[in-house]
Amino acid sequence: MSAGQWARDLMMGTRFAFAGGREGWIRAVLTAVGVGLGVALLLLTTALPNALEERGRREEARLNYTYSSERLAKADDTLVTADIDTTYLDREVRGRLLEPEGPEAPLPPGLEEFPAAGEMAVSPALKELLDSDRGELLRERLPYEVVGTIGEQGLIGSQELAYYAGATGLAERIDGSTVARIDEFGDPEPTDTETDPVLVLLVLVVFVVLLMPVTVFIAAAVRFGGERRDRRLAALRLVGSDSRATRRIAAGEALAGALLGLVLGTGFFLIGREVVASFEVFGVSVFPSYLNPSPLLALLVAVAVPAAAVLVTLLALRGVVIEPLGVVRTARPARRRLWWRLLLPLAGVGLLAPMIGQGREGGNFNQYLVVGGVVCLLVGVTALLPWVVETVVSRLGAGSLSWQLAVRRLQLSSGAAARMVNGIAVAVAGAIALQMLFAGVEDDYTEATGYDVSRAQMQMRVPAGRELPAVAAELEGTEGVRKVYALSEGYLTDAPPGEEPEHGAFLTVGDCATLRELAKLPDCRDGDVFVLSGSGYDDESAVLNRPGRKLYAETPEGPDRDGAVSWTLPEDMKQARSIEDPTGTLRNGFMATPGALPEALAKELRGELYLAVDDSVPYAREHVRNAAAGIDPLISPATWYTTERTGRFDSIRTGLFVGATAVLALIGASLLVSQLEQLRERRKLLSSLVAFGTRRRTLSLSVLWQTAIPIGLGLLLASAVGMTLGAVLLRMTGTSVRVDWPSVLQMTGIGAAVVVVVTLLSLPPLLRMMRPDGLRTE
Repeated sequence: MSAGQWARDLMMGTRFAFAGGREGWIRAVLTAVGVGLGVALLLLTTALPNALEERGRREEARLNYTYSSERLAKADDTLVTADIDTTYLDREVRGRLLEPEGPEAPLPPGLEEFPAAGEMAVSPALKELLDSDRGELLRERLPYEVVGTIGEQGLIGSQELAYYAGATGLAERIDGSTVARIDEFGDPEPTDTETDPVLVLLVLVVFVVLLMPVTVFIAAAVRFGGERRDRRLAALRLVGSDSRATRRIAAGEALAGALLGLVLGTGFFLIGREVVASFEVFGVSVFPSYLNPSPLLALLVAVAVPAAAVLVTLLALRGVVIEPLGVVRTARPARRRLWWRLLLPLAGVGLLAPMIGQGREGGNFNQYLVVGGVVCLLVGVTALLPWVVETVVSRLGAGSLSWQLAVRRLQLSSGAAARMVNGIAVAVAGAIALQMLFAGVEDDYTEATGYDVSRAQMQMRVPAGRELPAVAAELEGTEGVRKVYALSEGYLTDAPPGEEPEHGAFLTVGDCATLRELAKLPDCRDGDVFVLSGSGYDDESAVLNRPGRKLYAETPEGPDRDGAVSWTLPEDMKQARSIEDPTGTLRNGFMATPGALPEALAKELRGELYLAVDDSVPYAREHVRNAAAGIDPLISPATWYTTERTGRFDSIRTGLFVGATAVLALIGASLLVSQLEQLRERRKLLSSLVAFGTRRRTLSLSVLWQTAIPIGLGLLLASAVGMTLGAVLLRMTGTSVRVDWPSVLQMTGIGAAVVVVVTLLSLPPLLRMMRPDGLRTE
């Protein structure tokens, strides 16, 4: 067969799709919409690597490193910056104070000029929040006049909350951690981070799991209206076309729908790219300019989708005998065989099996084997589901009239029913496997903080120069604060100025009530000093514990003892035993009450506050942050959590949630299109049943059963395959297999909920089709 004959037959099929009357173009449009939705998500997926890379580039370009081994001297090209990030209603707000020290000071990306003291430039999303009623408490926290907007180059997302504010006097407060002098933005010494094999495995599986339902939906979309199309093809046999040419013409019809789907998909993608900038999903937002698909990947999509349409159609018609007088499809089809359908999942397990037990110590997993194994297992769902549906429905017995109508329809067209739910089954199977994998390895990337959140829930450091008692008193009067524990901390050494110390110990200062949160005290009154024991690190304090010995304060910046302050240990020191403080730490060294220290030493100590917050008070933590900012903008309250996870692990999990949300939206939209297409094909049948007196309620229930039975079987199969895949992936990472039943039930419940919503949305058109005028024909 020549290429020219192929081209002529495909072109004829394309003409039939658009010039074959109402039936032809309706099918082409339905196919195009289904394919277009899949193409839009494929283009979005191909754009994700560029989007993530661009977010990372912009984040790195605006970095202001506030720590350095060498401190810069003031010059015309230096800038003093201070990090004043905050949180508002569980959303991160990036804040920076800027004080240029010369005309050549580096300007942050996204700004055209420095804001003056008392002014700030804000991101568009922050400006919108400040102008709304929801931003009332945040306006109190940011007492600056808005004079400009941060440009796109200075933001990592369209919904990011960020601002730059002008300030004065920052140079006097340089501490090497929060406030620093810089002469450029960006990472001065970028380093490559080592790749974690398990995290790489997670990324690979996430991409495969998110893309597989899309490809399944595209394959199902090109078969919309298959039964009516096959009957139309019988007319071609009647006028002399042979069976092979007829199949090529059918493939041309599918090709026409796929090509139109590429156009619609590109349009959907361009529209969605603009719309996506208005939303933030799981804390991630992007600009439309981020979502530029790689030209090579976009070309791959443009070639693969039409090619898949032709291939799927030719494969589907292999089991259909198209004769001049009709299509041999209405007869009882031959029973599907099971043996070859089991080969795909077995092949998937076979590809993954060599990597079982490899874990992190075995290096990176073979990417080709991982992708191939996961694809085979998920495609195995689509191969097994038609056999499962056919086998089960063939054994279903009598019931209500709606049940019998549904069962008989499924017995006649179990393949079409399975195709409709294939995408849901694949998505649920992949999601279950991923949830098991995430739950299994989560402990490796999660650490207990040790914080006792029953005693305190927030912590803040008081900057140098601020009186700790005054700050604590003001916070105690803040709405929502139950208790404030105020501590001063420092480090004491045995060396006089200019000499290298041999021994050192920590010093903790607080009132008696606060010190009782840190140690068991015999008795306490202002002026007492205690020697701590029981921490496991008491050797240093035991050496230094000599009444009358002189110790020297060491500042947090380092052992620069020019004018260092000394303290003589008193004669009447008491013994105390450490207990876990609110941070989960057993303290060592010395504890003292404020009256036991000279004023000069007290100024050398660093102030810490632990706050117990009453969360029953609305916006209690926002009130605390507002009070802290009112005292000093450099005070940054931190919220305590019992556990914390690795940032990269959280990023991958967030990416999964974002992608799963997009896939679920596609599943719902494509399933609705598929449901409407099947109802359209049954329009005459439904109208006939109504004309003969069948109740609409009975027909509606029968349609519901026709959806519920395949979905139930699909979800059961998806659960089995998903748990199998999850178990294999866990063994590959060297993790014990544990079924995360809440996640399994959650994923199956979400899949069922999507189907219920789609079924409810299809009821109005179903009722419109149940009219006698549906018997009219051309």
